[in-house]
Amino acid sequence: MYKIIYMKADYEPWWQFEGWEEFIVSEQFFETDEQLQATLQSTLQKFRANYENETCKNELFYAFWSEDECEFCEACDEEAQIYHGIIVLTPENIQI
Repeated sequence: MYKIIYMKADYEPWWQFEGWEEFIVSEQFFETDEQLQATLQSTLQKFRANYENETCKNELFYAFWSEDECEFCEACDEEAQIYHGIIVLTPENIQI
């Protein structure tokens, strides 16, 4: 199984804090690595066009953000940066 998860939260996608699944915006499933890679490249291109900041961890997690996209965090009592996260799941890394 190959899968791309898009999540939007006030932390980068590699943290996967308890309940992180509640922040999933969409999931896409693919039969082959080639289908996954084509969609991933297209998705990354779109996010790069929309957000000025990007970081990547292990080529499995991508985080995008704009400095002006924040939400008030009641637990922290301050503004929290919003991140658009892409998670890439393949048969090799499905245990993440």
